[in-house]
Amino acid sequence: MVQNITVNGISVRVINGDISLAVADSIVNAANRFLKHGGGVALALVRRGGREIQVESDEFVKRHGPLGRGEAAITTAGKLSAKRIIHVVGPIYGEGSLDDLVTAYRAALEASDRLGDSVVAVPAISSGIYGFPIEDSAKALYLALSAIRPKSLKEVDVYIIDKGQAAAFESALGKAMQS
Repeated sequence: MVQNITVNGISVRVINGDISLAVADSIVNAANRFLKHGGGVALALVRRGGREIQVESDEFVKRHGPLGRGEAAITTAGKLSAKRIIHVVGPIYGEGSLDDLVTAYRAALEASDRLGDSVVAVPAISSGIYGFPIEDSAKALYLALSAIRPKSLKEVDVYIIDKGQAAAFESALGKAMQS
């Protein structure tokens, strides 16, 4: 299941697979405010990429404090194929809004573009342990892509490990484009 969709001149591919295996300039991590990578995508990235990702994340929080809404933290990607990891905080369902989710995606996409990336790999932010419906995550990505003015970014690869969730995300992204 890899269908190419174009939004705002950027090719979007939904890939049923493990984001820690992504081949991209940057990989986006859906993080918590303290950049403690204890579960979900964050833990998968640290397990495959190495402890240095957590060490650098801890140093970021010591220097800058907890990551805020709309902010992005950049760390090493360790042993991953990407050059770096862009960490953003997605909202928790019931505590945050769709606008908060758009803000998280937009922070990641703008950081990726600012860093000169051509390809960025993203998860379905907040749709895992933070509980947002997959359809909301797809709509938020579409709205964020529509709002940015990319200079270098050409491709966004959305990695979702669950086949059914990947299909639902792809379907919802198509619907968002038609609304």
